Amino acid sequence: MISYRNDRQMIPHPILLEAKQIAPNQILITYDQRTDLSSAMNVSNYWIRSNMERPTGIATVGMGDALMSSNAIRPDMGRITPADNSNMRFNISFRVNAMSGVMYTVLPCFVNLEGRTGYMGENWGPSSRNMFIGM
Repeated sequence: MISYRNDRQMIPHPILLEAKQIAPNQILITYDQRTDLSSAMNVSNYWIRSNMERPTGIATVGMGDALMSSNAIRPDMGRITPADNSNMRFNISFRVNAMSGVMYTVLPCFVNLEGRTGYMGENWGPSSRNMFIGM
Protein backbone atom coordinates (compact mmCIF):
# COMPACT_ATOMS: atom_id res chain seq x y z
CA MET A 1 0.00 0.00 0.00
CA ILE A 2 1.38 3.39 -1.01
CA SER A 3 0.82 6.25 1.39
CA TYR A 4 1.09 10.01 1.13
CA ARG A 5 2.93 11.92 3.85
CA ASN A 6 0.80 14.81 5.08
CA ASP A 7 1.39 16.73 8.32
CA ARG A 8 3.45 13.90 9.86
CA GLN A 9 0.68 11.37 9.13
CA MET A 10 0.70 8.54 6.66
CA ILE A 11 -2.63 8.58 4.87
CA PRO A 12 -3.43 5.43 2.88
CA HIS A 13 -5.10 6.11 -0.46
CA PRO A 14 -6.00 4.37 -3.71
CA ILE A 15 -3.55 4.53 -6.62
CA LEU A 16 -4.60 4.70 -10.26
CA LEU A 17 -3.49 1.43 -11.87
CA GLU A 18 -4.55 2.13 -15.45
CA ALA A 19 -6.29 4.62 -17.70
CA LYS A 20 -7.45 3.21 -21.04
CA GLN A 21 -9.38 4.90 -23.83
CA ILE A 22 -12.40 2.72 -24.64
CA ALA A 23 -14.26 5.07 -27.02
CA PRO A 24 -13.40 8.37 -28.77
CA ASN A 25 -14.81 10.30 -25.78
CA GLN A 26 -14.43 7.76 -22.96
CA ILE A 27 -11.68 6.59 -20.60
CA LEU A 28 -11.85 3.60 -18.27
CA ILE A 29 -9.84 4.14 -15.09
CA THR A 30 -8.96 1.46 -12.55
CA TYR A 31 -7.73 1.95 -8.98
CA ASP A 32 -5.81 -0.58 -6.89
CA GLN A 33 -8.24 -0.42 -3.93
CA ARG A 34 -11.91 0.32 -3.29
CA THR A 35 -12.55 4.06 -3.33
CA ASP A 36 -14.87 6.42 -1.55
CA LEU A 37 -17.51 6.98 -4.26
CA SER A 38 -18.03 10.64 -3.40
CA SER A 39 -14.39 11.56 -4.00
CA ALA A 40 -13.83 9.11 -6.90
CA MET A 41 -16.87 10.42 -8.81
CA ASN A 42 -16.11 14.11 -8.22
CA VAL A 43 -15.04 15.24 -11.70
CA SER A 44 -13.18 18.21 -10.18
CA ASN A 45 -10.69 15.72 -8.66
CA TYR A 46 -9.32 14.90 -12.14
CA TRP A 47 -7.02 16.57 -14.64
CA ILE A 48 -6.10 15.40 -18.13
CA ARG A 49 -2.70 16.56 -19.42
CA SER A 50 -1.86 16.51 -23.12
CA ASN A 51 1.61 16.46 -24.63
CA MET A 52 0.76 19.69 -26.45
CA GLU A 53 1.73 23.14 -25.20
CA ARG A 54 -1.95 24.00 -24.74
CA PRO A 55 -4.80 21.72 -23.70
CA THR A 56 -6.12 19.78 -26.71
CA GLY A 57 -9.27 17.67 -27.09
CA ILE A 58 -10.22 16.26 -23.68
CA ALA A 59 -7.16 17.78 -21.95
CA THR A 60 -7.57 20.41 -19.25
CA VAL A 61 -3.86 21.20 -18.87
CA GLY A 62 -0.95 21.48 -21.28
CA MET A 63 2.63 20.36 -20.73
CA GLY A 64 3.75 23.39 -18.72
CA ASP A 65 0.57 23.97 -16.73
CA ALA A 66 0.33 23.43 -12.97
CA LEU A 67 -2.66 21.50 -11.61
CA MET A 68 -5.10 23.98 -10.06
CA SER A 69 -8.78 23.83 -9.20
CA SER A 70 -9.44 26.21 -12.11
CA ASN A 71 -8.10 23.73 -14.70
CA ALA A 72 -9.61 20.49 -13.38
CA ILE A 73 -12.29 18.73 -15.42
CA ARG A 74 -15.53 20.70 -15.05
CA PRO A 75 -19.04 19.18 -14.96
CA ASP A 76 -19.81 20.82 -18.33
CA MET A 77 -16.81 18.98 -19.86
CA GLY A 78 -17.41 15.45 -18.62
CA ARG A 79 -18.74 13.12 -15.97
CA ILE A 80 -17.60 10.05 -14.07
CA THR A 81 -19.72 6.96 -13.51
CA PRO A 82 -18.95 3.56 -11.96
CA ALA A 83 -18.03 0.92 -14.56
CA ASP A 84 -19.22 -1.84 -12.20
CA ASN A 85 -19.94 -2.39 -8.49
CA SER A 86 -16.27 -2.74 -7.47
CA ASN A 87 -15.76 0.93 -6.43
CA MET A 88 -12.44 0.55 -8.29
CA ARG A 89 -13.40 1.00 -11.97
CA PHE A 90 -14.90 4.17 -13.43
CA ASN A 91 -15.75 5.59 -16.84
CA ILE A 92 -14.95 9.22 -17.59
CA SER A 93 -17.14 10.44 -20.47
CA PHE A 94 -16.38 13.73 -22.20
CA ARG A 95 -18.52 16.01 -24.37
CA VAL A 96 -15.72 16.09 -26.97
CA ASN A 97 -13.50 13.37 -28.39
CA ALA A 98 -9.84 12.87 -27.59
CA MET A 99 -7.61 14.10 -30.40
CA SER A 100 -6.12 11.25 -32.41
CA GLY A 101 -2.36 10.88 -31.98
CA VAL A 102 -2.15 13.14 -28.90
CA MET A 103 -0.68 11.64 -25.72
CA TYR A 104 -2.88 12.13 -22.66
CA THR A 105 -2.12 11.58 -18.98
CA VAL A 106 -4.90 11.08 -16.41
CA LEU A 107 -4.06 12.80 -13.11
CA PRO A 108 -6.51 12.11 -10.25
CA CYS A 109 -6.10 13.80 -6.86
CA PHE A 110 -7.94 13.78 -3.54
CA VAL A 111 -9.57 10.34 -4.06
CA ASN A 112 -10.03 8.58 -0.72
CA LEU A 113 -10.25 4.95 0.26
CA GLU A 114 -13.71 3.54 0.87
CA GLY A 115 -14.95 4.72 4.26
CA ARG A 116 -12.31 7.45 4.60
CA THR A 117 -11.94 11.17 3.97
CA GLY A 118 -9.22 13.79 4.16
CA TYR A 119 -6.66 12.64 1.59
CA MET A 120 -5.23 15.73 -0.12
CA GLY A 121 -2.59 14.38 -2.52
CA GLU A 122 -2.25 12.79 -5.92
CA ASN A 123 -3.58 9.32 -6.72
CA TRP A 124 -0.96 8.15 -9.19
CA GLY A 125 2.45 6.63 -8.68
CA PRO A 126 5.51 5.45 -10.62
CA SER A 127 3.81 2.21 -11.66
CA SER A 128 0.53 3.85 -12.76
CA ARG A 129 -0.28 3.23 -16.42
CA ASN A 130 -2.07 6.56 -16.68
CA MET A 131 -0.98 7.59 -20.20
CA PHE A 132 -2.62 6.76 -23.51
CA ILE A 133 -2.52 8.02 -27.09
CA GLY A 134 -5.84 9.32 -28.41
CA MET A 135 -7.45 7.12 -31.03
